[in-house]
Amino acid sequence: MTETPPAPKATAPNAIAAVSEARQWDRLMAMAKLGAFRGVDGSEGVNRACLTPLDREARRLLIGWATAIGLAPSIDALGNLFLRHEGTEPGLAPVLAGSHMDSQPAGGRFDGIWGVLAALEAVQALREAGIATRRPIEVVAWTNEEGGRFAPGCMGSMAYAGNSPADAWDAVVDGEGIRFGDALREHLAAEADLPRRPLGVVGGQAPHAYVECHIEQGPRLETEGQDIGIVTGIQGSRWFLVELLGASAHAGTAPLSLRKDAVQDMVRAIAALNALMDDPTDVLRFTVARIEVYPNSSNSVAERVRFTIDFRHPAAKVLLDRGGRIEPTIRAAVRHCAVTVTERFHALPVEFDPMVTEAVARAATAQGLRALRMPSGAFHDAQFMVPLCPSGMIFIPSRHGISHNPAEYSSPEQVAKGARVLAQVLAELADLAELAEG
Repeated sequence: MTETPPAPKATAPNAIAAVSEARQWDRLMAMAKLGAFRGVDGSEGVNRACLTPLDREARRLLIGWATAIGLAPSIDALGNLFLRHEGTEPGLAPVLAGSHMDSQPAGGRFDGIWGVLAALEAVQALREAGIATRRPIEVVAWTNEEGGRFAPGCMGSMAYAGNSPADAWDAVVDGEGIRFGDALREHLAAEADLPRRPLGVVGGQAPHAYVECHIEQGPRLETEGQDIGIVTGIQGSRWFLVELLGASAHAGTAPLSLRKDAVQDMVRAIAALNALMDDPTDVLRFTVARIEVYPNSSNSVAERVRFTIDFRHPAAKVLLDRGGRIEPTIRAAVRHCAVTVTERFHALPVEFDPMVTEAVARAATAQGLRALRMPSGAFHDAQFMVPLCPSGMIFIPSRHGISHNPAEYSSPEQVAKGARVLAQVLAELADLAELAEG
């Protein structure tokens, strides 16, 4: 970890004032129309999966806004989209800021996309305030953070950071059997008019820093009356796919003693996993959320079941120990089925660099905002940038802590406060080398 940098000489008040609450909100609502649907309670949700025509339409809308203010677009081999604000010394490593544009199948209007639009708004405010930064600033929209269509999530940022090779997920299929590699090739062909850049670190030069804005997706900021979350790190996550293979049979004629019922073995496995994951402190997070049953007929014994496991914890030791016991626990619990356990995602806990967290703290204090230091329970692209460069995140409150749901909501005032903090952080980080080196 680097040492905390000196306080900036200025707080960029002109840029803070130039952040437009109305403009940012209008852009958020324009993006929300792409994939819009109504929840059962009438709330407005978004279903915009990655590498789909809706995704491409959203990206073109973003590119239009960016090029209109003078930013230069480019994409890499994973479809990560970059919008560059040039610095006075273009050869310096850039500061990156952004998030993702894809949503959950029944997602909200703010998860991910606000982080991209906050970065665009912050950069536009800097430009309108006449602030020239020594370092370039690049707004980035990462490919497939959610993992809703193709699992795992964070493919774009993982490939960019060198965590996984670019072709690592080519064979992954979505619910319709479409391969990720094929969907990506179609997507890149549709954006062949955009300049192409190498994937990841160019010429051995890592970014100077990375900052990601996001809604909290939890209740703490709202409950405690805070404006800004200074995110200190992200807990670790492990995702598994479990497949149980038995034999189909007639529900009315096959004796129970002779069945190889995949659903019954799934129930046994999940019960055993619940015992394994028991945590009286309620820190551990264990979820079985997606279940597929074949042939999925009411009068047939299930031949095959697939289910997902999402396991998270802030301590690496717990994540490694209990995660390593998932497969043997399942095998010991099932009675009749063949078992296949595949780990699809593994990210250890990370701590964010003081260079970024303290810049966020200074910005919140300078703007008179109430701020809380807190970890993130959800994973984000920022998790994979940590080995590459000083990284951090800015949270704003989520109403009732709701996310991945059409009822997800943060107010125009809240998203504006977050963008103003980001504008000051980017002004500091993009000029930070002068203070530290000069």
